[in-house]
Amino acid sequence: MIFNKDIAKKTAEVLLQINAIKLQPNDPFTWASGWKSPIYCDNRIVLSFPPIRNYIRETMARQIEALYGKPDVIAGVATGAIGIGALVAEYLNLPFVYVRPEAKKHGRQNQVEGYIEKGQTVVVVEDLISTGKSSLNAVKALNAAEVKVKGMVAIFSYGFDIADQNFSEANIELHTLGNYENLLEQALETKYITKEQQDILALWNANPSDWNAN
Repeated sequence: MIFNKDIAKKTAEVLLQINAIKLQPNDPFTWASGWKSPIYCDNRIVLSFPPIRNYIRETMARQIEALYGKPDVIAGVATGAIGIGALVAEYLNLPFVYVRPEAKKHGRQNQVEGYIEKGQTVVVVEDLISTGKSSLNAVKALNAAEVKVKGMVAIFSYGFDIADQNFSEANIELHTLGNYENLLEQALETKYITKEQQDILALWNANPSDWNAN
């Protein structure tokens, strides 16, 4: 769920402003999965714009404190959330670790990189939630390290039902700065898209795997 509507609208505004999110209902993208999509989100771009980077960092940090107090550690999900996770940890003056998709095949064979102790409390930072599988894979790695995951915060979520189901089954609380519903509202309000394009974008979100741009 979003922290609140004002934050969601502001987050949509800044992500559209720097083209971290692009909406192209009439010229869709192709995702790695093969899905045709009228939206593409690359929140790594946030790191290149200091005022927006600071807004994301500070807003996320304040919301973490409001929800969880101060955890012992902030964990970022590699690779997209390493940068913003480290910035949030710095703002909160907390240790930072990051979680790889899988353990390294060499050296210490770590999946969790950085120093963490059994029993510590952790909040996970993610940049983007689609189905939630890769994000929850990071939670599994932290659970294997015998730390307590208090919850996850992310910059943006596509709002897919499958993600809600996956997080519910994993019993992990997810909060995001922005989501798809509020993105479309903000994009329409600022005339980034038309009402007809909003309808197309809403149809995609309801059934993305079978959506046909034609």
